[in-house]
Amino acid sequence: MKSLLHIISSSFTAGLCIGIAGLAYLKNPDIIGAVLFGFGLLTVVHYKLKLYTGTAGFFTNKKEFFALLPILLGNIFGCAAAAASFRYCMDVTSLSAGIVEKRLSTDILGCIILGIGCGFIMTTAVQFARENKFLPLLFGVPVFIMCGFYHSIADAFYYATWLSMENIARAQDVFVKWAVTVFGNFIGCNLYRILLSKWLTSEDKDKIAKDKLAIDANDSTYKKAS
Repeated sequence: MKSLLHIISSSFTAGLCIGIAGLAYLKNPDIIGAVLFGFGLLTVVHYKLKLYTGTAGFFTNKKEFFALLPILLGNIFGCAAAAASFRYCMDVTSLSAGIVEKRLSTDILGCIILGIGCGFIMTTAVQFARENKFLPLLFGVPVFIMCGFYHSIADAFYYATWLSMENIARAQDVFVKWAVTVFGNFIGCNLYRILLSKWLTSEDKDKIAKDKLAIDANDSTYKKAS
């Protein structure tokens, strides 16, 4: 129970961070905003928070796999809380309208493909960050944004800033496009394993497992959750 509460609180905080980063991009929808968005992921990595796109590519057992659901829910609630706060004091609904319309105009397969691109970049960037190499993280975020890839947690924030009683009729379409983006992100986060796993030797797999144990052993939030 304590571990679950930690996951939820950590993932909720991660959602808040992505909401703040999303607001920075809404205010500056260009390369500057894309770079500023990197603050969200840098914060998540620094505090070792639970972000769906930062953990979906690193599970090694069933327990970690099933933990992705509370992580995802916590991220959503964090983004929703950030969106509600910003909507109270500024007009963010009009700022996110263009992004949301673009998502809704993309077909399901397109959302999956664009989600895969984002997931692959995020897992790669986080892997570098886990090895104390943060430059790829600074490049990775602007790259996925400028490529037009879809980040399910950032999209949750954009959708939350946009949805209102006036467009509630489109909520079902929003959920479908968001859900397939989540699926695309998951595939992208695990793309390196899907494509390369059969080529890895047992020695390579042992090294990966040892590296993960070393990371977890030095992760204060992991110790706390235990």
